[in-house]
Amino acid sequence: MTEKKPRIGLVTKLIIAIIVGIILGQLEFLPPALLRVLVTFSSLFSGFLNFVIPLMIVGFVVKGIAELTEGAGKLLGITALTAYASTLIAGTIAYLVASNVFPAFITDELVQKISEAGEGLEPFFTIPLQPMLDVTAAIVFAFMMGLSISWLRGRGQGAVLYEAFSDFGEIIVKVLNTIIIPLLPFYIAGNFANMSYSGSVFSVLSVFWKVFIIVIIMHLLYVSLMFIVSGSYAGKNPFKLIKNQVPGYMTAIGTQSSAATIPVNLKCAENNGVSEDIRNFVVPLGATIHLAGSMITITSCATAVLLMYDMPHGLGMIMGFIAMLGIAMVAAPGAPGGAIMAALPFLPMVGITSEVLQQLMITLYITQDSFGTAANVSGDNAIAVFVDKLYSTKIKK
Repeated sequence: MTEKKPRIGLVTKLIIAIIVGIILGQLEFLPPALLRVLVTFSSLFSGFLNFVIPLMIVGFVVKGIAELTEGAGKLLGITALTAYASTLIAGTIAYLVASNVFPAFITDELVQKISEAGEGLEPFFTIPLQPMLDVTAAIVFAFMMGLSISWLRGRGQGAVLYEAFSDFGEIIVKVLNTIIIPLLPFYIAGNFANMSYSGSVFSVLSVFWKVFIIVIIMHLLYVSLMFIVSGSYAGKNPFKLIKNQVPGYMTAIGTQSSAATIPVNLKCAENNGVSEDIRNFVVPLGATIHLAGSMITITSCATAVLLMYDMPHGLGMIMGFIAMLGIAMVAAPGAPGGAIMAALPFLPMVGITSEVLQQLMITLYITQDSFGTAANVSGDNAIAVFVDKLYSTKIKK
């Protein structure tokens, strides 16, 4: 038998890419023209991302909404409302923590150092690849088709349309898994090589690792809070519920996919005493619509970027961003890196319009993606415990 070669995970590849990029940008004997090759690739890749993102919104959101017809009306409404409320609360908490804690290490001196960094390298050329749809059109189209297909399926129709958009969603996942995700390390290497060349990279990295740690702590605290609230309401020991969730949490870290964690998460829900009908409905649905972990990560990273570049970051502006992402990211976390890709078109809502800053957001998010996914799926089971109790005592009767 031939031994399988150990696979290098995405996070490890990204860390290697960051290190390589920093080193290349610091090599004084390296001709700038060679670095511009890498910068050109990053620019072309960014253009391709902008082309794919509206298609991704259509591929993920239409199918995610169309599938909502499969549950009973009241149960569906309760689960969707609870998941969305949790996502909004998570994003709000993340912003409040980030805006009050991050300034302790994102100082005025650091902001000035970043702003005084030299200009980065320009790509040799660009390709004017325009998206087939703009983001707003993609969202309106996705909701119109998703809701219509859901209505048709409720009447025993719409199978052809549902299968067509389901297949289209699979195509988008294939593009993510075979093109975008594998090429991300080269894209990130180009970004960091350019930042290293301009002189801003070490200031950014001094923030990077602190944000990473705070975000993971927020994930753990928020999920624990969800279990404490749902366990207390259901009359169950919250700490036992948290213990039973550990296999699902660890599986999500390994797979970086809410969808791939569903089988293990269903077993966790069973161990938590959630009834079969409820867990078979809430857990798969939650993997699509509950985004608390992803929201914590994206909101924190966006706030960090705004603080680093001394940009406005008021609560009102961030809340609109959070509310929109809670809808636009539906089904996106099912694919590794899907959440930040779906969020990219909405970064201008908070003033992150620069391609360099958007690249930085991708880097900050992807390195924490597995932990955000783990928080998402763990929260799904906290919701399942809550819905199971509410349904059995208030609705089923």
